Amino acid sequence: MAVSADLAKLLDKAYEDKSLTELVDAPVAALSGVSESDAQLLKSAFNITTIGDLGRSKYFQTAQALVNLSDGTK
Repeated sequence: MAVSADLAKLLDKAYEDKSLTELVDAPVAALSGVSESDAQLLKSAFNITTIGDLGRSKYFQTAQALVNLSDGTK
C-alpha cells in the first residue's frame, strides 16, 4: 500500500519532491530550520551529515525515547 505525506513544511523547497530514500540520504540542512552552520555543528559534534544519520543517531533516539516515555506518564 502506498503512503503519501505532505512534507513541504518540513523540508527546504529543493527537497520537497524527493523520494523518502533520497531524503534519508539528503544533507541534514535539507530540513526546514536547519541551516548550513547548524549542519556543520552537527557534523563536528556527532558526525551527522545526512537526515538518515540524524534519525539513526543513538543520542537523538535516546532523547526521543525519553520524551515519549515522559509524555506517556502525564
